[in-house]
Amino acid sequence: QVQLVESGGGLVQAGGSLRLSCAASGRTFSSYSMGWFRQAPGKEREFVAGIRRSDAGTYYADSVKGRFTASRDNAKNTVHLQMNSLKPEDTAVYYCAASPAAGFPDGVRWFDYWGQGTQVTVSS
Repeated sequence: QVQLVESGGGLVQAGGSLRLSCAASGRTFSSYSMGWFRQAPGKEREFVAGIRRSDAGTYYADSVKGRFTASRDNAKNTVHLQMNSLKPEDTAVYYCAASPAAGFPDGVRWFDYWGQGTQVTVSS
């Protein structure tokens, strides 16, 4: 069982930056791949970034590649999402999620545990 709590969302102007954090409970945190997803009003939840459980390798959706950076600290049971050069289309509720899957899980179906989400709003 893993419980996840996101923080760090807010309102920012286009071109600005935000850093999201996700605190995880449980002693098996390092055995999970971690993901960031987002969901805008009227749209499906979509994958943003992932961090593999095996080697902490990161992978990203094309829409955020080069602007967002995901990281994890297994000693502190936390993951972060550094978001730079934000655009109005990045506006969404951002969710942290945990997956026991190996490889590069990037679909909602692969993730068993979810946080409550944090709102990110980018104004133009």
